[in-house]
Amino acid sequence: MKVYIGADHGGFKLKEEIKEWLSEWHIEFTDLGANNYTPEDDYPDYAWPVAVRVGNEQGTFGILACRSGQGEAIVANKAKGARAALAWNEKTAFAARNDDDANILCLPADYITVDNAKKIVHAFLTTPFGKDERYHRRVDKVKKIDINL
Repeated sequence: MKVYIGADHGGFKLKEEIKEWLSEWHIEFTDLGANNYTPEDDYPDYAWPVAVRVGNEQGTFGILACRSGQGEAIVANKAKGARAALAWNEKTAFAARNDDDANILCLPADYITVDNAKKIVHAFLTTPFGKDERYHRRVDKVKKIDINL
């Protein structure tokens, strides 16, 4: 498993925690920034590179963190092949993977605890895409939208 990770100033501290967990779990990752805490930075500068990599590299995942998670999700979902989902607990992370084959997890750093974030990341990375035909039918339709853009 390969994970690309990114965060602006609002998610920087959480991103650094996530990197430690990924190392503990022996998961390969690449940090695409921010490399330093910079209060004036902008989330698109980190969300876009993560989304493009994940969209172009089958079988990879992305993790993004900002204050609400919303902005990064909006940016990430503009990249072909990216399916970014905001998750604020284990159930929403599970549903994003199981039901929608999300490949990018967006975390709302201002609204979750570090302990909760760890559980969310773990649920996202360990949940496979569900087997129900309806899930596959729906994701196939999403993929066709990518092709038609």
